[in-house]
Amino acid sequence: MKYYSTRGGASVSAATAILRGICPRGGLYVPETFPLTDVHDLLPLAADYPALAARIMQPYFTEIDKEKLRELTRLAYASFDTAEVVPLAALTPTSSVLELWHGPTMAFKDVALQMLPYLMRESVAIDHEDKAIYILVATSGDTGKAALEGFAGVAGTRILVYYPAGGVSEAQRLQMVTQEGDNVDVCGVVGNFDDAQTGVKRVFTNPEIAEELAQKGYRLSSANSINFGRLLPQIVYYFSSYLRLAAAGTISCGEKINFCVPTGNFGNILAGYYAKRMGLPVSKFICASNRNNVLTDFMRTGAYNAIRPFYKSMSCSIDILISSNLERLLFELNGRNAAATETMMRGLKEEGGYAIDDDMLKQLRGLYAADWCDETDTLGTISDVFAAHRYLLDPHTAVAQTVYGRYLDATGDQTHTVVLSTANPYKFSSDVLQAFGHSCEDDFANASRLHDLTGMAIPPQLLALRGKPERHMDVVAIDDLERRTLAPLPIGAIINRPQT
Repeated sequence: MKYYSTRGGASVSAATAILRGICPRGGLYVPETFPLTDVHDLLPLAADYPALAARIMQPYFTEIDKEKLRELTRLAYASFDTAEVVPLAALTPTSSVLELWHGPTMAFKDVALQMLPYLMRESVAIDHEDKAIYILVATSGDTGKAALEGFAGVAGTRILVYYPAGGVSEAQRLQMVTQEGDNVDVCGVVGNFDDAQTGVKRVFTNPEIAEELAQKGYRLSSANSINFGRLLPQIVYYFSSYLRLAAAGTISCGEKINFCVPTGNFGNILAGYYAKRMGLPVSKFICASNRNNVLTDFMRTGAYNAIRPFYKSMSCSIDILISSNLERLLFELNGRNAAATETMMRGLKEEGGYAIDDDMLKQLRGLYAADWCDETDTLGTISDVFAAHRYLLDPHTAVAQTVYGRYLDATGDQTHTVVLSTANPYKFSSDVLQAFGHSCEDDFANASRLHDLTGMAIPPQLLALRGKPERHMDVVAIDDLERRTLAPLPIGAIINRPQT
């Protein structure tokens, strides 16, 4: 399998695409084709997530032997607290909730970021890379900790995570700033996620920084969803949820279903589109946003306008106005026209937006429905769903559930719909507790109150954060991000080279 840039250029191997993360000219890598598969053939793997993951991913990374990949998937998902890895909970006769937060950091990013270090180490061996891999990450809340957890202590790597200071939940912040490991580094940014993401992309496309890091023995890479190696494992759980529904008799194998996804950077919902391109029977993707509703407006009008107010919300991981992975979808909708894609991305950078033509808009509307909700709606849904079903939602999942409810009211569509649940509610206990008319300043006290009210167990990962020393206290201005990236780790230099 070869990979191409959305903005043109020579093809590369899967290993090179994963190690680079982003293309030299700023584009994103996409596979040359989408391997077709028949869900009927996959049914025997419905209850074996690691085996299914290996089956779905292997055609994209053919340099890895099938048996070796199956071994790696079993290692990656052994850290999850359930053998199902991503359990599916029935909510109503026509809807289910896909719980993507049973990994070590209690967020959906674990599904990809427990796998990515293994893919990256294989890529190092395949490409005969002799430099340490320097992972640079911008996070809106969950990617940071999941990446730190995945790469902490991994030989031959260094990781630096930038997060928006004051723009993540207290649990998310504590998860990052208390992270241990000689190869990890965390830094706050004065600004929002879009600022951090733009700064990181600027680092990746600066040849002078690449040269200086090369002289120090590093090669830059990314653990954000701009890296195809981050997206690839996410395709799997779309197939997994479908196969479990079919195996349980909830749907007939071959019947189409919907997915409702809370998204800001468009990576999670794009993975679903890739699954559809592979043959997964999907009728509609429902794109759910909070007040930062740039994607809703785009899908309704065909005009993307990032010049708008930015809102901090309790669903902070989707507080994003520049949706990086949308570039990959545009590339597909315009017939893989790299020049046209580059023109749109230039418009986004220089003018804050772009517009698609009528044909692309027609395709877009055929694939997606979109809506958004505010904080009052989010809290109301958390309360209503718990009262009706004794099921507790985090704010991001509540955004999706709210939007799904509106879609259902507007269309009457009884197609079975899977709502993607992206985080454990206890990562946002203070916000969730507001839905029950309670709250105080202390997150840990709020977690205890939430437990008393709902009976849902407090994750041990959260309890372990109480009193844990904060190790990473740096906060920098956006203009200092490049300098901070080049600064040496406080603890030391390159650690052991990868084992091959």
